[in-house]
Amino acid sequence: MIGLGRMGANMARRLMGQGHECVVQDPNPDAVARMVSAGATGAASLQEMAARMARPRAVWMMVPAAVVDHVLDDLVAHLDPGDIIIDGGNSWYRDDIDRARRLQEKGFHYVDCGTSGGIAGADRGYCLMVGAEPAVFEHLTPSSRRWPPASTRPPARPGAPARPRTPSRASCAAARTAPATS
Repeated sequence: MIGLGRMGANMARRLMGQGHECVVQDPNPDAVARMVSAGATGAASLQEMAARMARPRAVWMMVPAAVVDHVLDDLVAHLDPGDIIIDGGNSWYRDDIDRARRLQEKGFHYVDCGTSGGIAGADRGYCLMVGAEPAVFEHLTPSSRRWPPASTRPPARPGAPARPRTPSRASCAAARTAPATS
């Protein structure tokens, strides 16, 4: 996980809580240290992060859309063809299509994965809207099953409507089972 703000850190915690090992990196060393104390493997740089990961690597970025290309340029210098790069942020879809083509020419797999769930997603789950090659989607499916909500009924919260909303659960299921192609 690259980017340990509220979403990235909570997503890594959710994965670790379900038995996955996570290697984490962030420009803020304190954010990395907090995740290390929670059980993650920390990395001070993208080069160190890549060196600590098993191949083929699946690297998830939760960074602001404005810095995605900068992070990608630095990251791919430390990866090998066949590795998977996932952008879980809010990039414009046209930028993701262009990135996927550019990275495919170099032998990398790029996944555009819009992520919804906010900071409550650590406990309640995330909805993923995945755009990936079918084989890459299948490779990532075991870990992607850790993201969605566990139930169609969200836990009660003060001021919540009496009738639970279910469309987001349906969207999550659709995102998991119907990969998009560019």
